[in-house]
Formats: sequence, C-alpha cells, structure tokens
Amino acid sequence: MGVPKRITSKSRKRSRKSANRWEPPALSKNKKTGNWVKSHHVDPTTGMYKGRQVLTLKSAEER
Repeated sequence: MGVPKRITSKSRKRSRKSANRWEPPALSKNKKTGNWVKSHHVDPTTGMYKGRQVLTLKSAEER
C-alpha cells in the first residue's frame, strides 16, 4: 500500500481541492429584451445570437 513520504501542506491540499469548486454559469443580459442568457448561447425567447437572427421561432398563434 502506498504511503506518502512527506506530509501534504495545507496550502497544497487546499489548492488541489479548489479545482473542484462549483461556479455558477456565466450569464449576460440581453440588451434588447433584458433576458438573462448563457454566454455563447442562442437566446431561446428571441432566437438571436450576437445581434443576428439564428433561429426562426413559431409564435403562439402558429402552435
């Protein structure tokens, strides 16, 4: 069984654990609609991405 030769310092142990820390997803606010959208993703309500129309969405009447 492997046994460590030296004691792991607190700073080394904590820096290794910090890589597994959860971070909330990065959200940005859409300038036109004011909706919160994930970075580098299409706005699901409007179908816009980087100021241009990417998706054509059906309106409530067409459904």
